[in-house]
Amino acid sequence: MLGSASAPVLGTPRRRRALRRYRNATIAHALLIVMVVLTLIPFAWMLDLAISPPGALALPDPIPHSITLSYFSQAMQATGVARWVLNSAIYSVVSVAASLLLCSMAAYAFAKKRFPGNHVIFWSFVSMLMVPWQLTIVPLYLLIANLNGIDTYWGLILPTVASSQAVFLMRQFILGLPDELFEAAKLDGASELVVFRRIVLPLCVPIMATLGIFIFLFHWNDFFWPLLAAQSENMQTLTVGLATFQARSPNVGELMASTIIGFIPSLVVFMLLQRYIVRSIALSGLTGR
Repeated sequence: MLGSASAPVLGTPRRRRALRRYRNATIAHALLIVMVVLTLIPFAWMLDLAISPPGALALPDPIPHSITLSYFSQAMQATGVARWVLNSAIYSVVSVAASLLLCSMAAYAFAKKRFPGNHVIFWSFVSMLMVPWQLTIVPLYLLIANLNGIDTYWGLILPTVASSQAVFLMRQFILGLPDELFEAAKLDGASELVVFRRIVLPLCVPIMATLGIFIFLFHWNDFFWPLLAAQSENMQTLTVGLATFQARSPNVGELMASTIIGFIPSLVVFMLLQRYIVRSIALSGLTGR
């Protein structure tokens, strides 16, 4: 009798906690679903405009009753989308590779090497984060112009490879790596280049992949600097090309098709590397200090 009478009493708080957790989880998932739907609406509308027949754009019905890919073929033939995508790919991929290589080398030196002025130089470099990038545009443009770098790939890429934020994040990650790894490699006679190539780079893959995503997306969507440094039609990136195309062509469907073509590479890169974001956050939380 006592056992049967006390069971509901003991089970009630447990059931209340379970119901509370279930209710909170349901509310959280509902909010996430609403956010996903609101986020996908602009993309769905863009796709609708790109695949709807020309006469259907003036109709109030947002759901197309017939699908056409004519706008995609027109965009590839009548505009320089292919060239814009190529320029953006060169600008983004080369910038990512150069930034990760240079920033990882600098971060390794700041994290594991002791030399006079280590911390002073590092924090002076990181302090550039407090300087608005708009203040550097004019002197940067004049410098590249004096070096005859306007309308060249190197003039477009070179000013963007030094990232103080990337150096800071990678330094914090490398600080968490055990010093015993580097000491054991030095005892085995490994040079600094071998230590960097066989220890630092493999262990920094998660943080480098995460930074690579952010750097790639930033350069792929960058507008202001390519607008100044790549002024000719042959050197225009995708963002600049779409802006000029929108100004000279009123064809909404063709513009949306061009935008989708330019959106696909960044989506593919994010889908391939997004798993490293969670991994790098987890490793930073375990080893960071």
